[in-house]
Amino acid sequence: MPQFDDFEIKMLDVLQRNGRKPVSELAQEVGLSTTPCARRFEALQEAGIIKGFAAVISRRAVGLMVEVFIQVRLVSHSDGSPESFIAAVQRMDEVSSCWTMTGDHDFLLHVMVPSVDELNAFVMHRLMRLDGVRDVHTQLVLQNIKGPGHVPLAHLRR
Repeated sequence: MPQFDDFEIKMLDVLQRNGRKPVSELAQEVGLSTTPCARRFEALQEAGIIKGFAAVISRRAVGLMVEVFIQVRLVSHSDGSPESFIAAVQRMDEVSSCWTMTGDHDFLLHVMVPSVDELNAFVMHRLMRLDGVRDVHTQLVLQNIKGPGHVPLAHLRR
């Protein structure tokens, strides 16, 4: 794991909250002058620590009223099913995130759709019809308490 100094940790923390903050303001907030701050910022990007910047969009404001987590179990892992499933999921706009998992299920999908009818169509007519899918378990999100997530940084200060 790379070593971070206090300035870099502060920079990462600030940028997670506001990735559009100008370097001059970032420098002032973390206690650096602009040029060293800009150099550190570029180094963090080049090292792949800062992977990019994105807008956080309210799903409800754009009509995505149903949010679910779907656990997927495959029939087999030895016939190319995992690769085929991953390729299919990467093309599905409804799938916001997908993780491989340990335990009873192979994948966990974070899915957002406009309605329960569209959720039903997605699960029954697209997801369940993918080659190699054995079963799915869907959990409806009632309320998002915290998120979207940030990367915890407290361990870097130890």
